[in-house]
Amino acid sequence: MQGLRGVLYTFSLSIGLLIVLLGLTGCPDTGGGTPNPDPGEEPGTPEPQANPILFVTQTPHYNDFTTIVSTFGNQQGHVYSAPRGGDLYIRYPDGVLRNLTQEAGFGTKPEKDIAVRDPHVHWNGSKALFSMVVGGTTKNDYTPVYFQIYEVTGLGKGEAVNIRRLKQPKDFNNVAPSYDAVDRILFTSDRPHNGDRRLYPQLDEYESAKTVSGLWRMNADGSDLHLLDHSPSGDFEPFVDSFGRIVFTRWDHLQRDQQADADIAAMIEGEDPSYDAVTYESEDSDVSHALAPGDEVYPEPRAFFDDPTWDELLPTEQTHTFNVFFPWMMNHDGTGLETLNHIGRLELSGYIPSARTYLPEAYAFSTPRIRNVMHLAEDPTKPGRYYMSNVLEFGTHAAGQIVSLNAKPSLNADDMRIKYETHTETSSYVEDGENPGYANIGLFRDPLPTTDGTLWAVHSSSPYRDDATASSPPSPAPFEISSRYDFSIRQLVPGGPDGTLKPGARLNPGGIVEDVSYFDNYRYRTLVYSGRMWELQPVEVVARARPKKTVEVVPDTEQAVMEQALGGAANVSALREYLVENNLALLVCRDVTVRGDEQQDINLKIAWSDHKTSDGLSTPKEIAWLQFFEGQQLRGYRSEGRRVIARAMDDAVNPAESGAPEGAVRLGDDGSMAAFVPARRALSWQTTELDGTPAVRERFWLTFQPGEIRSCTNCHGLNEEDVFGGPVPENPPQALADLMQWWLAQ
Repeated sequence: MQGLRGVLYTFSLSIGLLIVLLGLTGCPDTGGGTPNPDPGEEPGTPEPQANPILFVTQTPHYNDFTTIVSTFGNQQGHVYSAPRGGDLYIRYPDGVLRNLTQEAGFGTKPEKDIAVRDPHVHWNGSKALFSMVVGGTTKNDYTPVYFQIYEVTGLGKGEAVNIRRLKQPKDFNNVAPSYDAVDRILFTSDRPHNGDRRLYPQLDEYESAKTVSGLWRMNADGSDLHLLDHSPSGDFEPFVDSFGRIVFTRWDHLQRDQQADADIAAMIEGEDPSYDAVTYESEDSDVSHALAPGDEVYPEPRAFFDDPTWDELLPTEQTHTFNVFFPWMMNHDGTGLETLNHIGRLELSGYIPSARTYLPEAYAFSTPRIRNVMHLAEDPTKPGRYYMSNVLEFGTHAAGQIVSLNAKPSLNADDMRIKYETHTETSSYVEDGENPGYANIGLFRDPLPTTDGTLWAVHSSSPYRDDATASSPPSPAPFEISSRYDFSIRQLVPGGPDGTLKPGARLNPGGIVEDVSYFDNYRYRTLVYSGRMWELQPVEVVARARPKKTVEVVPDTEQAVMEQALGGAANVSALREYLVENNLALLVCRDVTVRGDEQQDINLKIAWSDHKTSDGLSTPKEIAWLQFFEGQQLRGYRSEGRRVIARAMDDAVNPAESGAPEGAVRLGDDGSMAAFVPARRALSWQTTELDGTPAVRERFWLTFQPGEIRSCTNCHGLNEEDVFGGPVPENPPQALADLMQWWLAQ
């Protein structure tokens, strides 16, 4: 141990924000008032938990933009994003506390300071995965360091601890590891989707900040590495639930580039663009050009420009922005990617703005609502009940309100209900200068429901937006790290405001006190901290039943169509082999004219047939094609990395159709659609009119697996009935039969 332990802050290097960060010298807490006294503090030692609890510590730090416990961009291993000084701990029911990383010799040597995160216990309860970054604190050494996945054994009292690094991509940040049902490793990583370093790092669709490229899986020996979900803005904290589903948080934007919009606005005003956004010719090309009209073609623009060269909006279209953190799921084999139980924005958020000037805004008021979902955890005593954090994007280190949601596989999204476990006032911070109300009892994250029926969570007694609480002298004097927050693991107990839960006794009554010190090459000075460490990400060390693996099941209707068109089940198997060999999936929709919400057009008719879904009063919009787009990393800036933007799918994998827009397939006379699409690549799509004018757009990026045959009843699928009260479509899709006959002829 280098006298003291180590730590630092996390910053984004985006233009503009960097200017602000360079001015930060560490200022005292101003205007925040006095944090609430520790609400509901229970004296003495907490009741013993039924099983050991594994958790991590982290040096407190006030900065919350793309740092280690931020909502997004938290994967980075360098010292200004992942303050050094934390450890992996286990606490036993009798109160004995072990520092596992220290016992194994990690973080105890000069210039080998560590940060740890994301513990996940194996099904047998005898070992666990976690992520750790080592080093990066040698003066004048700017060699990159990365979060890597480690496995720890010796969790039992009296057992010798052993920590080993797994084989994995070594020059990328690999975080949030977990075991799947057959002991393969699920994790998220900032490795580019194809491994090409020119694309590193992937930049999100919001701040163009560094993000993970999606959800990955590999064998325990590092073999068979592949991407399950190519997510343009990021996936977080995957795990396999008791039903065998892979459940995780996904961040979705699917909107045009706001940094490019800022550059376009500047150019219109005759000013220099601040981001220097460029568009590359292809992912494997180093050739780029300055922003030009037509660089972005999907979805609709996010801003109006007072310049006809750049304003592509149709007369009736509204601008489009999109920003949600939702619970997602996929089958254990990676197929069937969708929001948890197909829950949508109306069920979770309660509001959807209209896409056209003549359409109503969509509201729903029937159940409690949430903002952004993080830190999903299934209740072991009630399978299908998930606890989660409802959080803001900035200012609270992804802390907010604890809520729960029932979502067992048999439950229709219309019947899923959100329960506020802590008061709704805990979902946001108190503004500086304001006095906390009776319900502002702090902020919560990392819920942990345990096998004995108790609920734990991480809690900060301060309800304010985080800020520094210490002043530091100018460089080269040491910089003192500080924070308003005092994250600790606590039981949630009855007696909170308005019948909700409040924080009870601490897991570690005295806290864990450390002296931290290490060198930060980015501030070019030593960083120091002395005091209680944050306690984060608790997990119960207990054996659990392995779930059965969930796999893709093709509906009987589509299976029958394929067998009839291909001449039997054997040829359907041959089709799957073809898809796997060519890295393709088959996507089928029974009726794209049927809609489940009113955010976009609902009166729709197939251009070359009489088939329509309409209220009978309005003239339906005639649609002819479904056009696919791939998410390709083509947008670059002054800094490193590339952002995903949409490009039309390759036409060559589907039948050629005269007059079709690029990347489009013909809609069937019955409203159906079938297409071969690239696998392991973010895709989205829209229906269009005969001349290619966009009609109804998908609002998410979706990824399919090689060989997957994915059938949807309709676009923006139904929970129980369509907007006109009609049932879920059951027609045998004609477009599928046509595509099968074309493929067989090839």
